[in-house]
Amino acid sequence: MSVKRKTKSVNLILSIFENSSEALSVVDLVEQLKNDMNKTTVYRVLERLENEGAIHSFTGSNGLTWYAKCRECDAHHHNDIHPHFQCEKCGKVECLEINIPIPSIENRIIESADVLLKGQCSDCMK
Repeated sequence: MSVKRKTKSVNLILSIFENSSEALSVVDLVEQLKNDMNKTTVYRVLERLENEGAIHSFTGSNGLTWYAKCRECDAHHHNDIHPHFQCEKCGKVECLEINIPIPSIENRIIESADVLLKGQCSDCMK
């Protein structure tokens, strides 16, 4: 995860992702950071971090955008086309370390895919 220029806002958002094993919704991030930066800055930093390969985004339930830290991505290529799981009981969203092959389609180039699996997480099943 290589970020070109680390401003205070970038460092703050990066630290949130470094300390979280779960994906975070843009709504939660804006709320969590409301005393440190405005909504526009949050969106701008998230876009920059995604473009630099530090985080990736995907669409969760209700059309919300979620973000999670990347593992082996860079500014030129995201290597994290993987499924995500959203618990319908507690709302937790996580990246899944399983491979779901994305098919090739004739005369098309697939650049991204969103696979969202929904159900109950292990904590909610207890």
